[in-house]
Amino acid sequence: MKFSDILGNQHAVTLLRNMIDNDRMPHALLLYGDPGVPKLALARATAQYLHCEHHTPDGDSCGVCPLCRQHQSFNQTDTHYSFPFTNRKGDSSNPCECDDYIQEWREFLTENPVEDYQTWLSLLKNDNAQPQIFVKEANSIISKMTLSAYTAKYKVLIMWLPEKLQESAANKLLKLIEEPYDDCKFILVSDNVKGVLGTILSRCQRVELRRPSTDQIADYLSLRYGMDRQDALAIAAPADGNVNMAERMLQTGSEFHEFRERFMELMRLAYQRDLIKLKSWSEKVAEMKREKSRRFLDYAVRQVRENFVYNLHNPALNYLTRDEEQFSTRFAPFINENNVEALSSELQRASSDIAGNANAKLVLFDLTLRVSLLIRP
Repeated sequence: MKFSDILGNQHAVTLLRNMIDNDRMPHALLLYGDPGVPKLALARATAQYLHCEHHTPDGDSCGVCPLCRQHQSFNQTDTHYSFPFTNRKGDSSNPCECDDYIQEWREFLTENPVEDYQTWLSLLKNDNAQPQIFVKEANSIISKMTLSAYTAKYKVLIMWLPEKLQESAANKLLKLIEEPYDDCKFILVSDNVKGVLGTILSRCQRVELRRPSTDQIADYLSLRYGMDRQDALAIAAPADGNVNMAERMLQTGSEFHEFRERFMELMRLAYQRDLIKLKSWSEKVAEMKREKSRRFLDYAVRQVRENFVYNLHNPALNYLTRDEEQFSTRFAPFINENNVEALSSELQRASSDIAGNANAKLVLFDLTLRVSLLIRP
């Protein structure tokens, strides 16, 4: 992983590069930010740059020296990883270590340029347990980090989600983090800095990572998935800087295709005031179950607002896929200053009612009637 692979956060890249170039990298570093911000990738890129034998003129690791190649294949002997995990099913009496999950971890890093906790949970295949970093893992870390560096000047431990450290495990690591050996570097990566124990937090120099912009996420989606730029922007915008959310929206493309079709059907039937078909529509959407129907209603709110903005005829303000835009060319004139807020409010109210376990069929049929009155007074 190189600095050039990092999505956004050039301020943090520059800071970390300067620390290493000036031999001022702290012994314990904490990279933190919201979920969906590529922090673990930056930790990996920092470790690779620290170890790289031939930095490039533009301030990056070369990617070709032996140590860089070891990093890229996850075989760098002086780089260690620690992460939350669960004991394997049926083995609660015999605690595991991170090394027991190294194959899953390598798969996780290879397939996910931006770390996603939900994806990691699915790889652990133990839905009934809470992943943690256990005391046995803390003992393993101490054992690894007290050995001399083998191939590089520094040993590096990258710990993902230190907020998952058991308190007893954290206490075991305190002395090593506070008074490490000269060749030890700790890079901690947190999704929830408030959840990190204060005793650990106080021993780290902190670097906050910001959410990537909509344009940066769209560039990432376009490059990784070969997406059309307009479609990538339409996916990136509602993700609000969360790369994982954008990827989930893309990977559940069939769901969003379904949402688009349901939204267009609702608006056509509401304009026609076809009560029989509107009742059928409400029953079909109710069958989606609670969370999916709420995701649909969130999508519908966004579409109402996007169609209102579409009337301004300024493409830079819109985030619509090409298919959505094709519908909006005819539908947008029906969304105006007289009904846009009321439509959004009705959709949000329906979502709130469904979240409160109200009868979804009744809520959604009532919604269709109110939309009918607002679309064509």
